[in-house]
Amino acid sequence: MDNYRNIENKFRRYKAHISIAGTTQIHIRNPYFIAWWSAAFPGFGHLLLSKYLRGLSLFIWEVIVNCNAKINLAMVYSFCGNIEEAKKVLDPRWMLMYIPVYLFGIWDSYRTSVDMNKVYLLAERENAPFNSFSIGAMEINYLDKRKPAMSVIWSLFMPGLGQLHIHRVLTAFFALAWTIAFIYFSKMLLAVHYLFLGQIAMSTAVLDKQWLLFMPSMWGFAVYDSYVNTVENNKLFDSEQKDFLIKHYQNPSFQVKKGKVVV
Repeated sequence: MDNYRNIENKFRRYKAHISIAGTTQIHIRNPYFIAWWSAAFPGFGHLLLSKYLRGLSLFIWEVIVNCNAKINLAMVYSFCGNIEEAKKVLDPRWMLMYIPVYLFGIWDSYRTSVDMNKVYLLAERENAPFNSFSIGAMEINYLDKRKPAMSVIWSLFMPGLGQLHIHRVLTAFFALAWTIAFIYFSKMLLAVHYLFLGQIAMSTAVLDKQWLLFMPSMWGFAVYDSYVNTVENNKLFDSEQKDFLIKHYQNPSFQVKKGKVVV
């Protein structure tokens, strides 16, 4: 059940959609930031724009092609100054396939971000009403205010928890599932176990560097996404509350007298 349904469908654009699966909204984004996240990991830029199907497709493509081309492993060798070893591990058959889709992800996320900023300005001017409370047999979701710092803290503990904190279920499930896969295949926790035992050499040797290098991007994305969406959800709550109070409690004849001092 929702507290608003667009039965007449007379509005062209909406700023937000509240459902039991999460809160999806349009807001102003910096296209360069979106493009940067697509460069850091293809798919992240689109996920920040709530383009889930396109973002997930590019993300899975990145994992499959990167692992087969051994790009992350080559990066580790190059960081260590072992250029010849980096050349040996790279598979040209997969590497040459990687470049065009990688560039497309950056370009498309930038282009989409610019377009969605224009759509937001039109939606903000139209200011169409939207559902702000949804309750069903499986879940409850509603607009309220949360602390951005808490979203960041929970994301640092485990990517995906910050998204659960603000009820972005789709992104949370995505982040949690892939973080588990990256941690498991990289043997990161096993390396931490040896590190606690003081076996530094064993801790380093057991790590799968190809999978481990996915984790910094995942952690950074989870922190950034949860923080930005917490801030924007708070703004959306204030906007919806203001519109509700004006519509139901403010006298229609009330006028703000600018430039005049009331004694």
